[in-house]
Amino acid sequence: MPTIKERDREVIWHPYTPMKAWPEAIAIVKGEGVYLIDEDGNRYIDAISSWWVNLHGHSHPYIAEKVSEQLSVLEHCIFAGFTHEPAVRLAERLLEILPKGMRKIFYSDNGSTAVEVAIKMSLQYWNNKGVKKKKLVALQNAYHGDTFGAMAVSGRSVFTEAFSDYLFDVSFIPFAGKGMEEASVTALESILQKDDIAAFIVEPLVQGSAGMQMYSPEVLEQYFVLCRKYDVHIIADEVMTGFGRTGKLFACDHIQTSPDIVCLSKGLTGGSMPLGITACTQDIFDAFYDDDRTKMLYHGHSFTANPTICAAALASLDLLLMDSCSESRQRIAKAHMAFAESIKANPVIADIRQRGTIIAIELKTDTPSYHHSLRDVMYRFFLEKKILMRPLGNIIYLFPPYCISNDELEYIYGCIKEFLKQLNP
Repeated sequence: MPTIKERDREVIWHPYTPMKAWPEAIAIVKGEGVYLIDEDGNRYIDAISSWWVNLHGHSHPYIAEKVSEQLSVLEHCIFAGFTHEPAVRLAERLLEILPKGMRKIFYSDNGSTAVEVAIKMSLQYWNNKGVKKKKLVALQNAYHGDTFGAMAVSGRSVFTEAFSDYLFDVSFIPFAGKGMEEASVTALESILQKDDIAAFIVEPLVQGSAGMQMYSPEVLEQYFVLCRKYDVHIIADEVMTGFGRTGKLFACDHIQTSPDIVCLSKGLTGGSMPLGITACTQDIFDAFYDDDRTKMLYHGHSFTANPTICAAALASLDLLLMDSCSESRQRIAKAHMAFAESIKANPVIADIRQRGTIIAIELKTDTPSYHHSLRDVMYRFFLEKKILMRPLGNIIYLFPPYCISNDELEYIYGCIKEFLKQLNP
């Protein structure tokens, strides 16, 4: 009998995978806490939460229980003109903890669609009001998703190159890295003064796919204050940073000024099922609340607010808001800080960045890039150590589930040190 991975090779096209270079996928048959278990019985520590989605560990029994209960009551129904308890309850609970000012929840399917909805909300808001604001501003090297609107507000890169002729024009400001803070803020104000900007979209505090690049809450506050000054919508893409990753429930909680729109996905269901949410202020919603039906938001998905998925999100929220989960996040952050301190003098390290449960180690290279050859070397090294990591070019990062133990963290740290020693014997 052929194995799962042998069958996979015949029929599957994997995402973000050079299929000629990596024709054979690892076949996972079970998830258990921080571990993924393959068909040969190998146990891999999921050090990146399976693309940043898993909060509480794989196959969490509480989430499974709540999903099972919901499946036996109502698995799905249309959400246009209909509603149900899981969707209403989830919206109520999210609005209690989201950055202040959020009043309405719009459901979609994933992070990219949450961003698409946010873009359409802002652009149509101004159109409905008869105001000529049609342009968007974003950070250089941003990543907001793979659908066309999300690609357009993402930094131009290998991700978007094949589609560049089809993306609408966006103004990009410099990333506020060390020494570039003032230049970034000044560039934003210069663009906002043109009076034709509809919205500024940003990954608050951490740019994920750009290499876990981080900037300060002070800069984020300045961005948001400027947008308020020039009456420009603030779209906070918290798809990656939401639900405790940066040390607070949301990255925007690190500052005083709130966004107009917040995009959520990834950890929303604890990593169990796909769900996207776009939250907005009452003012945004009111611009579409009209007898004129041309002003309604023409957007929706077949599985919008699927009740089974909403049940999973509610269960994940129950776990997230427990004191024990907050304590785990603090424990992980403290461990990361101690590890960073222990390796900061290593000569092969260009930079170490850490915020909350996220830590990134940038290695010195002549030509840093997403496709740097060091990436595959590191990927294979950690797989051999039974650790799932997907280095971003020359950058190693950890983004673990909150249930990871100190011993498991120490094992990962030890393997990283072993790899660094190979580079600098």
